[in-house]
Amino acid sequence: MSLEVDDLRIEIGGRTVVDGVSFAVPDGGRVGLIGESGSGKSLTALAVLGLLPDAATATGSIRWNGREILGLPDRELARLRGDDIGIVFQEPRTALNPIRTVGRQIGESIRIHEGVPRREALRRAVAEAERVALPDPARIVGRYPHQLSGGQRQRVAIAMALACRPQLLIADEPTTALDVTIQAGILTLLRSLVQDAGMSLIFITHDLAVLAQVATHAVVLEHGRVVEQGAVEDLLRSPSSPVTQALLRDATATLWHPEIGRDEGDAS
Repeated sequence: MSLEVDDLRIEIGGRTVVDGVSFAVPDGGRVGLIGESGSGKSLTALAVLGLLPDAATATGSIRWNGREILGLPDRELARLRGDDIGIVFQEPRTALNPIRTVGRQIGESIRIHEGVPRREALRRAVAEAERVALPDPARIVGRYPHQLSGGQRQRVAIAMALACRPQLLIADEPTTALDVTIQAGILTLLRSLVQDAGMSLIFITHDLAVLAQVATHAVVLEHGRVVEQGAVEDLLRSPSSPVTQALLRDATATLWHPEIGRDEGDAS
């Protein structure tokens, strides 16, 4: 297993917000954390990255390739982030620096983690922009975030997360702020990038239909606890918990159809 989370508990201000969460992500596995707002899915991901709020305390175990990483010093966790584990957040407008070109931001992690010169980092940034299907990559890396569309900014965020070829990508509701058409393109991009590179994926969402596009296994959370987990296809066809049943009723019907279990426009 590349990632193993065992009995993870997170407290903030004396209140338990994640209570005994356990799941595993095998090498090349694609796992979804799904639940309504406040279910603990994003906090679980932040614990994996060592990015919990200062007021939070976490216990249990998080093992990365057999090594315990919960409680590691921030310097060691900083090396882990980017090199081994990448993160894409929900809102790229806040994740990107508004006063730096997107090329500089894509290349920054390459410079930090690989120590390459600025010119080489920029060359790599152009290649990464092309990899995530940004139009006219050589030109777009010279632009600032406000000059790009929402979908383009999210592609920049994905390029930043994958620039150092991490083994695991955590995508925290990366399509929620986008309209349905752009959302579908980002989901297709993420799925293809993960599959082509053989990466593991943790995909966080509140929408089972969206999850079905990118993940094969799902962990359903409610009030910080796991209420159900299993193959996404099984949860879509026969959910056992009331939480999963409610999520299925609220799923984006245009993206998933029970009779085929896939986006009707997806021929891959």
